Amino acid sequence: MSTASAALSLTSSSVFARPGLRGRQLISVRGVFADPNPRPVTKELHFNHDGSAIRKLQAGVDLLANLVGVTLGPKGRNVVLQNKYGPPKIVNDGVTVCKEIELEDPLENIGAKLVRQAAAKTNDIAGDGSTTSIVLAQGLITEGLKIIAAGANPIQIARGIEKTAKLLVQELKLMTKEVEEHELADVAAVSAGNDYAVGNLILDALRKVGWRGVVMIEKGKCTDHLVEFVEGMHFDRGYLSPYFVTDREKMSCEFHNCKLLLVDKKITNAKDVFHVLEGAVKDKFPIVIVAEGIEQEAMAPIIKNKLRGVLKVAAVKAPAFGQRKSHYLDDIAILTGGTVIRDDIGLNLATAGREVLGSATKVVITKDSTLIVTDGRTRDAVNQRVAQIQALIKNSEENFDKKILNERVARLSRGIVTIQIGAFTEPELKDKKLRVEDALNAAKAAIDEGIVVGGGCSLLRLSLKIDKVKETLGTEEEKIGADIFKRALAYPIKLIAKNAGQNGNVVIEKVLAIDDVRYGYNAAKDQFEDLISSGIIDPSKVVRCCLEHAASVAKVFLTSDVVVAESKDMQLIPMRRLMPRRRPKLELPFCMKKPMKDELCILKRKQKGWQNLKAEQLEALF
Repeated sequence: MSTASAALSLTSSSVFARPGLRGRQLISVRGVFADPNPRPVTKELHFNHDGSAIRKLQAGVDLLANLVGVTLGPKGRNVVLQNKYGPPKIVNDGVTVCKEIELEDPLENIGAKLVRQAAAKTNDIAGDGSTTSIVLAQGLITEGLKIIAAGANPIQIARGIEKTAKLLVQELKLMTKEVEEHELADVAAVSAGNDYAVGNLILDALRKVGWRGVVMIEKGKCTDHLVEFVEGMHFDRGYLSPYFVTDREKMSCEFHNCKLLLVDKKITNAKDVFHVLEGAVKDKFPIVIVAEGIEQEAMAPIIKNKLRGVLKVAAVKAPAFGQRKSHYLDDIAILTGGTVIRDDIGLNLATAGREVLGSATKVVITKDSTLIVTDGRTRDAVNQRVAQIQALIKNSEENFDKKILNERVARLSRGIVTIQIGAFTEPELKDKKLRVEDALNAAKAAIDEGIVVGGGCSLLRLSLKIDKVKETLGTEEEKIGADIFKRALAYPIKLIAKNAGQNGNVVIEKVLAIDDVRYGYNAAKDQFEDLISSGIIDPSKVVRCCLEHAASVAKVFLTSDVVVAESKDMQLIPMRRLMPRRRPKLELPFCMKKPMKDELCILKRKQKGWQNLKAEQLEALF
């Protein structure tokens, strides 16, 4: 057996093995023995009889909103974040700041975490608008608590906020317009803090790859930004297990100069892939398995060897189903120069070698997508494949079949654009990368659902629709919830004006004085003008997500009355050492009523193990 095969273990018996515990056995850690079933952590119950619990939660919300609020608008400032293992991060991204926040007070921390969910959800769906979500949620909570403190019913108030959010989303769709190509640069620039160099960079990348194409953002090797077109493919399938993750911060798996194993069936036995994985260990190259599925018995040994560091591997479920899945695998094989292993062509997975593997210069796998980048060596084969598919499109009569075939052509022919970010220092590089990511996400959101007036003016204009919304609400307290939403919609533009050094109330009054949807406040130039013509526009998708998620968090917050948190003064219970096992007592003959003292001392020494005690100490025991 070779050295590589000896190092690679494909037995699942020892995967995630834990020593078995029976009854109340003790676990030894560095000579200290502890009970494997510790007592549960104590909790503190905070009732809101005097309003103290909710005030603590609100304090956490305000702390988080005030922190991320300094980044809002074109004149927003940066936040410096401590980094334990490198230089500090200087960022202008709200969701990045939120992830670093951990407050000392448990109740304040709960409040901050609750509102942080609005930012995280908005960022996941729209890719931008996390700061606006937090500021809007803060406004709803602040205004709502004022009304509840006066004696209003929080359940009806929350119901009114929920209904108002749904109706405002419908009004927002009426204000939305389709984005034009030249406006994508403005959308991206506004999201990047009015950096029009970044906006033009995003527009250039989208022109090369198409509006629905794939754009990657990487660290560059020089001080200037570069846009590079590469061969590749993207499909909506992620890793089969989070144990394959190589980047914990992004929860992604990334390999360079790797091989791809394409299997058109479900892998049920780990021995079938042993020969291929043995070659990967011997030749020291990463390998990505793309298959219909992998059974748990076959997956466990693969994960085990990955965690041991023996093998660099990841597994991905093949895209689509049935016949479409086979076609997609054939497309990937042509792009990467590999061969799909399937039984009907006589290829056996157990005996397959390196000749069936495809090659890729880079593979990036997330929980729901896979990106394959190649070096362009298979360009001729790809062109022939595209010509074949286009011939099938001409001969197809069903619209659905034509749609699927067009998707395959686009996936093969469009390629991938890579934006390489350049900077002089590491903190500047991280800040620029976050800004470019926000700009790209905003541009894609604008393509999806259109654009509206930016600068917080679209939210402010929605507040004028509240009177119309109140007519559809049933109870008076639900209408009060709508009024709460009306006041909260002014919070973002107030903060934008504050960061620009202006009075927010004065700005709101001047904006509402002109009955024109396009009219608003341009904080970058500190003047009132037509914002659409000036390029101050926001994606409608981002504004919609801010409304929905801020209302969702505020509704839950306002209906809370009791907080359960961990005890702040909790002390760890010291672990006790294992006492010597007690032996049975010494049985003496009945006739021996008064045993000799010396003999009894010797017996006690043997029984208790007290050989180190002196005779005087032993006599004192009796």
